[in-house]
Amino acid sequence: MWLSDTQKIGVGLTAFGLFFMLMGVMMFFDGGLLAIGNILFLAGLTMVIGPQKTMFFFARPQKIRGTICFFVGILLIFIKWPIIGILVELFGFINLFGDFFPVIIGFLRRLPVIGNILSAPGISKIVDRISGQRLPV
Repeated sequence: MWLSDTQKIGVGLTAFGLFFMLMGVMMFFDGGLLAIGNILFLAGLTMVIGPQKTMFFFARPQKIRGTICFFVGILLIFIKWPIIGILVELFGFINLFGDFFPVIIGFLRRLPVIGNILSAPGISKIVDRISGQRLPV
């Protein structure tokens, strides 16, 4: 599958958005970094899947609770309540993107170094629980 130029830029914006959010949390919930990260993440997601699909993704009835929490968390970050905002946003993020966790973990397990780490005895049980996989009995 080839990515268009717009989608490549979107992947970059999404990655930078996640980086800025991580840095915002590491810098003791710096509101400016978290706000920039949220803007870049949403812009990148929109460029990767398109504006119409983005609207359909966030407006699905089964994901409305996650959508509301995600955007309320962003709003709380914008009005300078970063700790509460990131917690509310994290809850919404898990509700919105939780269906993708098994796919992401499956991809990460195939990577050379990260796959070995995720297959370690103590970590593999936690990762299996997060991804929803059951061990055969």
